[in-house]
Amino acid sequence: MSSGNLETIRGFVESLKSVNVKGRLIGVVLLKTGVNILSRKLEELDEIVWYLESNGVRKEWMGYVISRCPQLLSCSFEELKSRVGFYLDMGMNNKDFGTMVYDYPRVLGYFSFEEMNQKVNYLREFGLGTQDIGRLLAFKPQLMGCSIEERWKPLVKYFYYLRISRDGMRRILMVKPIVFCVHLETTIVPKVQFLQDIGIRDDAIGSMLVKFPQLMTHSLYKKIRPVVIFLMTKAGVSQRDIGKVIALAPELLGCSIANKLEVTLKYFLSLGISLPQLGNMIADFPMLLRYNVDVLRPKYRYLRRVMIRPLEDVIEFPRFFSYSLDGRIIPRHKAMVDNRVNFKLRYMLASTDEEFAQKVEAAVERRQKFEAGFSISSLSNSNTDDSTEKTLVHFDSQNAIAQ
Repeated sequence: MSSGNLETIRGFVESLKSVNVKGRLIGVVLLKTGVNILSRKLEELDEIVWYLESNGVRKEWMGYVISRCPQLLSCSFEELKSRVGFYLDMGMNNKDFGTMVYDYPRVLGYFSFEEMNQKVNYLREFGLGTQDIGRLLAFKPQLMGCSIEERWKPLVKYFYYLRISRDGMRRILMVKPIVFCVHLETTIVPKVQFLQDIGIRDDAIGSMLVKFPQLMTHSLYKKIRPVVIFLMTKAGVSQRDIGKVIALAPELLGCSIANKLEVTLKYFLSLGISLPQLGNMIADFPMLLRYNVDVLRPKYRYLRRVMIRPLEDVIEFPRFFSYSLDGRIIPRHKAMVDNRVNFKLRYMLASTDEEFAQKVEAAVERRQKFEAGFSISSLSNSNTDDSTEKTLVHFDSQNAIAQ
């Protein structure tokens, strides 16, 4: 390979060892870099390593990076600078660039400039700016390894089938970019079919995926199905309502059954709520089971001990638990007490501060009118009683004279 010059090979081997390339991988690195590597000066390789290190690739990472992408050693120094600049010009800092290269070394030296530009330009079609793409690739550089024709275009077409707009796709891309790297037919389609089977419409499924893109990366059999079964068999959600619950709160499918859903479920049952009642509460407000018990407990305690309200009030309006105790529940309760008015929880909480103030003002006005009307009526009754009494006295006097 080096025309019998063992000293040249030995020099490259020592150079690779010095940057922590493992011995068992050195042969692979030399093989993949090609014959040209042995015609280069060791100083050139040192320059490549120095330049990568100066742009955020840590020295202790260098062996891993070179082992995963030996093609870097085949680059001229000018080509390497161009490749590094390709990413830094997207607004990446050295830290982001370094971790990106460590996370996916091939992003820097494996793909041609033509491929790199094609993929960046395709990402722009989702309405992403240059710096958005830079942040995206820094977070998930594996996107550069995905085929536009085989991976991205079929996925985009499927999203359109689910009535997901370009804006929706952009959100999916920014929130969970790995979605654009997974296999459509084996990873995403079966989950969509399952959601259809439990009664969710296609357009609603599209909205769910935009709202909670993580759904597409969760395991169907280890995560999604078990949560649905739990809601129907343990939490009282009926078959009629399960599609609605999942459509409105797809985040439930990302919750741990043992550490989240079951704990919250047991708390509500401990209050005396029956399973059918709880199922109806979840159907009315699907996010109910996602709250921590530490958040629920003080609100319920305040409802019962201070507001003196029955359990039935939260069964009727489970969204009560979504409001801030200090920011809304306590101030509005105090306002009602101060003004001697009372509302159902729904009317007390589900309005803006301005709307609530108007409701209080209107209720106070009605109460004052009622009290004023009651006073007039009482006075009228009192005058009638006095007149009757005088008539009776006069009638008695007449009788006495006649006698």
